[in-house]
Amino acid sequence: MGGPYSQLGLVESWALSDQDAEWSRHGVDWGVTNKEFKEQYKNLNKTFNPIRFQPDEWAKLAKEGGFKYLIFTTKHHDGFCMWDTQYSDYKITGEDCPFHTHHYADICGHLFEAFRRQGIGIVAYFSKADWHVPSYWAPHMERGDFTWRGPSYKPEEHKDLWEEFVQFTHNQLLELCTRYGKIDVLWFDAGWVCEQSGQDIRLGEAVDKVRKIQPWIISADRTIGGPYENYITPEQCIPSKPIPVPWESCITMGTSFSFAYEDDYKSTRELIHMLLNIVAKGGNLALNVGPQPDGRLPRTAIKRIKEMGKWLDKNGEGIYGTRVCSPYLQDGFAFTQKAKEHTVYAFKLCEEGEKVEEVFNIPYTEQAVKEVTVLGTATSVVFKQTEEGVQVRVPSELVEEDTIAVGFKFEV
Repeated sequence: MGGPYSQLGLVESWALSDQDAEWSRHGVDWGVTNKEFKEQYKNLNKTFNPIRFQPDEWAKLAKEGGFKYLIFTTKHHDGFCMWDTQYSDYKITGEDCPFHTHHYADICGHLFEAFRRQGIGIVAYFSKADWHVPSYWAPHMERGDFTWRGPSYKPEEHKDLWEEFVQFTHNQLLELCTRYGKIDVLWFDAGWVCEQSGQDIRLGEAVDKVRKIQPWIISADRTIGGPYENYITPEQCIPSKPIPVPWESCITMGTSFSFAYEDDYKSTRELIHMLLNIVAKGGNLALNVGPQPDGRLPRTAIKRIKEMGKWLDKNGEGIYGTRVCSPYLQDGFAFTQKAKEHTVYAFKLCEEGEKVEEVFNIPYTEQAVKEVTVLGTATSVVFKQTEEGVQVRVPSELVEEDTIAVGFKFEV
């Protein structure tokens, strides 16, 4: 996620909600009232100037790191738009934003084009809430100055005002899907904005309009269920077992979805093991990196992406296009398969400093194995299948490596 809030190094948007102030405003002695603080936050657009943003460098790095699709925050709950919307002045191309004269000012447009050139899919994150537009957080309503996640009024009591917000939302979605090329997925956040809570923006109607323009679009109306949550998106966690529907785990490389100064990043080993845990259960990993306020990706994040890409260059065959395979995760091994190719993949997850033994057992007993090779090589492995699994004798050069995870390919 990237936006004006990156300048503070705080959690994105949430500090605007008085209801969420206790957990979202820590780390700064503001010394002002809630109302004054929110005005200061809203004015961050006037100093947001990510002049070191290089969309083609981002895209090339993503390609090198093995990413297959980009999820980009077009608008978070604070309402700041990262594209040249015609329906709001609170945007990256607004005249009060110093970046508006930059040749990459329309960030979404340039970023989407750059990633498409690398063959990477486009997912547009879009918050259904908008805490800036006056048809959602309308002034002089019954809630007064105290803000929460929802609107400042009851939609059923102010139907015309709510309808204004509904049309605003539909217009922005149609704008993104008519002016910014092929979009593969619309990824909707702010699950409290839904019919069940009395905040019905008629999202299905909007998605249906969009699909008349781009009929292939997938909709991820997260946490809502129903026909417009085409896949589910567990956040900062991995399910304990395989899930029989399409899903992705949304997990941060650091500690926060937004940029945080001196953040603590997960190690490459932890990231690869996390990827294997997810893929073995049938999911995708949506790995988040928060851009710096100057427009660059953090140096540590770049390093991690390159290291993951290097591992995937060798082992990606057992990751991409695979499906779940019993026993999924067992005894420090992760399993995937390509059933049509009669192929099973087994990954030994190695802890830091662990030396791979020359002979060990892979706990796979589902089918007879005809041949075993080391992924990324043409090296056949001497093996013996027993009641406990597949006992392999690994090449001597592999035994000496301090590896993250060793991949094996079974012909079955």
